[in-house]
Amino acid sequence: QVQLVESGGGVVQPGGSLRLSCAASGSFFSVNPMGWYRQAPGKQRELVARISSGGTTNYADSVKGRFAISRDNAKNTVYLQMNNLKPEDTAVYYCNAIFLGYWGKGTLVTVSS
Repeated sequence: QVQLVESGGGVVQPGGSLRLSCAASGSFFSVNPMGWYRQAPGKQRELVARISSGGTTNYADSVKGRFAISRDNAKNTVYLQMNNLKPEDTAVYYCNAIFLGYWGKGTLVTVSS
Protein backbone atom coordinates (compact mmCIF):
# COMPACT_ATOMS: atom_id res chain seq x y z
CA GLN A 1 0.00 0.00 0.00
CA VAL A 2 1.38 3.37 -1.00
CA GLN A 3 1.58 6.01 1.69
CA LEU A 4 2.93 9.55 1.67
CA VAL A 5 3.34 11.12 5.09
CA GLU A 6 4.22 14.79 5.43
CA SER A 7 5.78 16.39 8.50
CA GLY A 8 7.53 19.57 9.53
CA GLY A 9 4.74 22.12 9.35
CA GLY A 10 4.10 24.66 12.06
CA VAL A 11 3.86 28.32 12.94
CA VAL A 12 6.73 30.60 11.98
CA GLN A 13 7.28 34.34 11.87
CA PRO A 14 7.77 36.16 8.58
CA GLY A 15 11.34 35.75 7.42
CA GLY A 16 11.68 32.42 9.18
CA SER A 17 12.40 28.97 7.81
CA LEU A 18 10.86 25.51 7.89
CA ARG A 19 11.79 22.20 6.35
CA LEU A 20 9.02 19.86 5.28
CA SER A 21 9.56 16.15 4.82
CA CYS A 22 7.52 13.56 2.96
CA ALA A 23 8.22 9.91 3.68
CA ALA A 24 7.00 7.52 1.02
CA SER A 25 6.32 3.82 1.14
CA GLY A 26 6.44 1.74 -2.01
CA SER A 27 8.95 0.84 -4.67
CA PHE A 28 7.87 3.64 -7.02
CA PHE A 29 9.73 6.40 -5.22
CA SER A 30 13.22 6.32 -6.71
CA VAL A 31 11.99 6.29 -10.32
CA ASN A 32 9.12 8.76 -9.98
CA PRO A 33 9.05 12.55 -10.01
CA MET A 34 7.74 14.05 -6.80
CA GLY A 35 6.08 17.34 -6.06
CA TRP A 36 5.00 19.66 -3.30
CA TYR A 37 1.68 21.45 -3.67
CA ARG A 38 -0.09 23.87 -1.38
CA GLN A 39 -3.63 25.04 -0.82
CA ALA A 40 -4.43 28.26 0.98
CA PRO A 41 -7.89 28.92 2.45
CA GLY A 42 -10.34 29.73 -0.32
CA LYS A 43 -7.83 29.07 -3.07
CA GLN A 44 -7.08 26.24 -5.47
CA ARG A 45 -4.28 23.80 -4.86
CA GLU A 46 -1.13 24.91 -6.67
CA LEU A 47 2.19 23.35 -7.55
CA VAL A 48 5.04 24.75 -5.46
CA ALA A 49 7.97 22.64 -6.61
CA ARG A 50 8.75 19.38 -8.32
CA ILE A 51 11.80 17.18 -8.67
CA SER A 52 12.49 14.51 -11.25
CA SER A 53 13.88 11.09 -10.43
CA GLY A 54 17.27 12.43 -11.53
CA GLY A 55 17.10 15.57 -9.42
CA THR A 56 15.99 18.22 -11.92
CA THR A 57 13.90 20.82 -10.12
CA ASN A 58 11.19 23.31 -11.07
CA TYR A 59 9.56 25.99 -8.93
CA ALA A 60 6.56 28.26 -8.96
CA ASP A 61 7.61 31.85 -9.60
CA SER A 62 6.30 32.87 -6.20
CA VAL A 63 8.84 30.69 -4.36
CA LYS A 64 11.89 30.82 -6.63
CA GLY A 65 15.00 31.74 -4.69
CA ARG A 66 13.32 31.02 -1.34
CA PHE A 67 12.32 27.34 -1.48
CA ALA A 68 14.40 24.31 -2.38
CA ILE A 69 13.14 20.81 -3.10
CA SER A 70 15.39 17.81 -2.71
CA ARG A 71 15.10 14.05 -2.41
CA ASP A 72 16.91 11.18 -0.74
CA ASN A 73 16.09 8.02 -2.66
CA ALA A 74 17.82 5.85 -0.08
CA LYS A 75 15.36 7.11 2.52
CA ASN A 76 12.33 7.35 0.18
CA THR A 77 11.95 10.95 1.33
CA VAL A 78 11.43 14.27 -0.43
CA TYR A 79 12.08 17.57 1.31
CA LEU A 80 11.03 21.17 0.92
CA GLN A 81 13.32 23.73 2.52
CA MET A 82 11.43 26.99 2.89
CA ASN A 83 13.33 30.17 3.70
CA ASN A 84 12.32 33.81 4.03
CA LEU A 85 8.73 32.76 4.58
CA LYS A 86 5.97 35.26 3.93
CA PRO A 87 2.38 35.42 5.24
CA GLU A 88 1.17 34.50 1.75
CA ASP A 89 2.99 31.16 2.09
CA THR A 90 0.42 30.15 4.70
CA ALA A 91 -1.28 26.99 3.42
CA VAL A 92 -1.62 23.26 3.79
CA TYR A 93 1.32 21.68 1.99
CA TYR A 94 0.85 18.33 0.25
CA CYS A 95 3.28 15.80 -1.10
CA ASN A 96 2.43 14.23 -4.44
CA ALA A 97 3.73 11.32 -6.46
CA ILE A 98 3.46 12.92 -9.87
CA PHE A 99 1.64 10.89 -12.55
CA LEU A 100 0.61 8.25 -10.00
CA GLY A 101 -2.08 10.19 -8.20
CA TYR A 102 -0.85 9.52 -4.69
CA TRP A 103 -1.24 12.31 -2.14
CA GLY A 104 -0.36 12.77 1.48
CA LYS A 105 -2.79 14.23 4.01
CA GLY A 106 -0.92 17.50 4.21
CA THR A 107 0.89 19.56 6.80
CA LEU A 108 -0.15 23.07 7.81
CA VAL A 109 2.29 25.96 7.52
CA THR A 110 1.28 29.22 9.14
CA VAL A 111 3.39 32.34 8.68
CA SER A 112 2.35 35.00 11.12
CA SER A 113 3.80 37.53 13.50
